[in-house]
Amino acid sequence: MKIYTKTGDAGQTGLFGGSRVSKSHIRVEAYGTVDELNAFIGLLHDSLSEEPVRVLLQQIQHRLFSIGAALAADPAGPPMPPDLKTSDITLLEESIDAMTQELPPLRHFILPGGFPTVSLAHVCRTVCRRAERVVVALHEQETAPEGVLQYLNRLSDYFFVLARHLGHQAGVEEIKWTPRT
Repeated sequence: MKIYTKTGDAGQTGLFGGSRVSKSHIRVEAYGTVDELNAFIGLLHDSLSEEPVRVLLQQIQHRLFSIGAALAADPAGPPMPPDLKTSDITLLEESIDAMTQELPPLRHFILPGGFPTVSLAHVCRTVCRRAERVVVALHEQETAPEGVLQYLNRLSDYFFVLARHLGHQAGVEEIKWTPRT
């Protein structure tokens, strides 16, 4: 199987189901941003040694791949629901709650940084927020697969708390945002 097909050379791409759209179409932007997030999660995964976090990150990657496939489906064709369950969101919430219990209360805004994996978790958070915004924009034009918005919203919260957790585990102080006076 060849990787290149030459069918996209004129700026069009195929959706699952056969129709072709511009590579700048909001649907392509949505699944492309989810793919970008998945790549950054892979980098974060490979930068960590904490096995429970690595396992959860790989589960998240599988869910995101399924979300990307559902977003790449032709809306005129049969629906392709993502492999998302209520338990996937519950798992994120339970992980957020467990990490939060170990952390000092958040009393200020914090800046991304302080340690490489902390920064990378914040990159995942911000790309996840962008994916969420693009899926919202898609949903305003066409129907987005059910559960995707809730999952992305909770996932960005997870990455925020994971960034704090990784900094805490590394013994680095959070960088407090201080406005100019």
